[in-house]
Amino acid sequence: MFEPLNRHIYIRIPDVKEPTTDSGILLPSDYKPDEEEYGMVQTLAWAEDVRFADRLQKFSNLLVHKKMIEEIKVADLTFHIIQDNYVVGIVNATTAIHVNRKASEQ
Repeated sequence: MFEPLNRHIYIRIPDVKEPTTDSGILLPSDYKPDEEEYGMVQTLAWAEDVRFADRLQKFSNLLVHKKMIEEIKVADLTFHIIQDNYVVGIVNATTAIHVNRKASEQ
């Protein structure tokens, strides 16, 4: 188990779908669609000193600044963490379901 420290939050990033056109055709592997600046992640663990730790639960949905997510690879393990000041908000489950549904329809 990984235990984050110093205001870090250990997160899970949702799987990203392969880009396709409206007709369902796969695009070239070097194609990069415009990436959104913010995205949804889920909490796995957090440091005790996270400023809003009392409001977090395992698998809380967070809206974060995506470019501030750090990927740490050690041996065959990969961890994604973000500092608490790059969390824009906590998204309740009902809103998260609605957002995920809209994303899957695109």
